[in-house]
Amino acid sequence: MMITEKNSILQGIHNKPILTDFFYDITQKEQPIVIFCHGYKGFKDWGAWDLVAQSFVKAGFFFVKFNFSHNGGTVEEPIDFPDLEAFGKNNYLIELDDLASVLDRVTATDFEYREFVNTQKITLIGHSRAGGITAIKASEDMRVSKLITWASVSDYETRFPKGEVFDRWKKDGVYYIENGRTKQQMPHEFQFYTSFVEHKERLTISRAIQNITIPHLIIHGTEDPTVDIKEARELHCWNPKSELFLIDEADHVFGAKHPWLQPELPKDLSIVIQKSLEFTRF
Repeated sequence: MMITEKNSILQGIHNKPILTDFFYDITQKEQPIVIFCHGYKGFKDWGAWDLVAQSFVKAGFFFVKFNFSHNGGTVEEPIDFPDLEAFGKNNYLIELDDLASVLDRVTATDFEYREFVNTQKITLIGHSRAGGITAIKASEDMRVSKLITWASVSDYETRFPKGEVFDRWKKDGVYYIENGRTKQQMPHEFQFYTSFVEHKERLTISRAIQNITIPHLIIHGTEDPTVDIKEARELHCWNPKSELFLIDEADHVFGAKHPWLQPELPKDLSIVIQKSLEFTRF
């Protein structure tokens, strides 16, 4: 029997709640844990992510997904971006700390679902920008058993503005990117850049990938318009022991969209889940 606990509040270390969802089978003890991390301009309730969670539970896993504390959502409105001020203050270090807080919670001896989890079997899944976050965390946290990256970026530094845009960002202290779906102007404070520079070694994805010793599955669509397939090949090159799985003609979100109103997963995302389940079996 599947149980879903939505919008549980986890207090992280950055004065913003981390809204967390737990999906599990109440009839099964010691289920391996899967922690899913959403990408840039994403959130835990985007599109078909609930169906993804349900698929993992049906296969015997305890599935966790959460909103990064500064993703722009709130406790009252966890979907979309009512808190653009928080979004502007986000950075990679905060997201790494948020993921650490989630790991701390699910492995704590007083975790409210302790009897249902096996803390010795933890898989991280990162989509898009969070592919880098999960890779970095997997390279430095011995609690992580396996890593799966979906449509992951291979580098953060190249994504910062350059030239006149960068100069204006530095001068003004903020620059904006339009959200194509909501049409909001999404702010990025200049600290987003300076925090990266100050911790560049830790935040270099290639370094993390080269240091990973656990199994790593890389899944990417060949027609991804957001993150080029060459980035998946780079990840695989940096860790030849990883497994690269390409899905012909798949896009960045594997056929899903927001909102997703169908009762079934899109075909390409179903392939992603099937391959991920094969990989996560212990």
